[in-house]
Amino acid sequence: MKIGLIPVNVGVPNVEGMVGMAQLAEGIGFESVWTFEHAIVPNDYNSKYPYSADGKMGVTPETNFVDPLIALTAIAMATKTLRLGTGVNILSQANPLYVAKQAASLDFVSNGRFELGVGIGWLEEEFKAAGTPFERRGARFDDYVQAMRKFWTGDTVEHKSDFIDWSGFKSNPTPIQNPMPIVIGGTKGKAFQRTALHGNGWFAPTASPDQLAPMLDELDAACKEAGRDRGEIEVTAMWFPNPSDLSDVDRYRDMGVGRLVVMLPALGKGNPADNLKAFGDNVLAKLA
Repeated sequence: MKIGLIPVNVGVPNVEGMVGMAQLAEGIGFESVWTFEHAIVPNDYNSKYPYSADGKMGVTPETNFVDPLIALTAIAMATKTLRLGTGVNILSQANPLYVAKQAASLDFVSNGRFELGVGIGWLEEEFKAAGTPFERRGARFDDYVQAMRKFWTGDTVEHKSDFIDWSGFKSNPTPIQNPMPIVIGGTKGKAFQRTALHGNGWFAPTASPDQLAPMLDELDAACKEAGRDRGEIEVTAMWFPNPSDLSDVDRYRDMGVGRLVVMLPALGKGNPADNLKAFGDNVLAKLA
């Protein structure tokens, strides 16, 4: 089972702390580190965060929220084997030309270690600030993914749609990985259909095997409808470990989960580096 850590770009005091945490994670055996994305955190918002009971995300506007691709580039330069994932970037509110270019460049400078996790977004106030319509964000997302796949081939790009007008250009370098891994996040709306149609992976923001199980049934159904083998899609699930009972790892494995991502704050209060070292000794060593 692959074990990842999230988030490495939120609440960090400085670049040394951010990069040092990633280096520590690599040293004690984590397979990957992941980021969250919000370009802004409104002082107040009416949009409902879909993964908390109160509809609010767990950060304040004053929280350091380093841009994921910049954070992962800094980490790439200071690590050797650690995979680098966005969990997830809000593709529908971004410019797909720049996302495609930056993703290819990050895969290039990391020597093929990048996982592009993307979602359609939920924070309407952020879309407004970005100057992007909140409406049709699902259709925009689907179109962007298809266009970016063309962008990454190194061939002449031709893609015309309701959202994009690309013609007669190439972009290099292409990603080291082929295909470039696109991990689709979320459980709402058409997340499973999008994963089946467009994804190399699915990022599941779930809290337990029991919560995940029925969603995997939905993913199976979507893959069947799309004529896709679900085994082609790497499932990444959030994990809230109990160091005294790691039986849930076997449950996740039996369900076909390929990676478990641990929330750094869930490892305890106090010094994050100390908590990470204790997790390495008490959990990762048992899973090795």
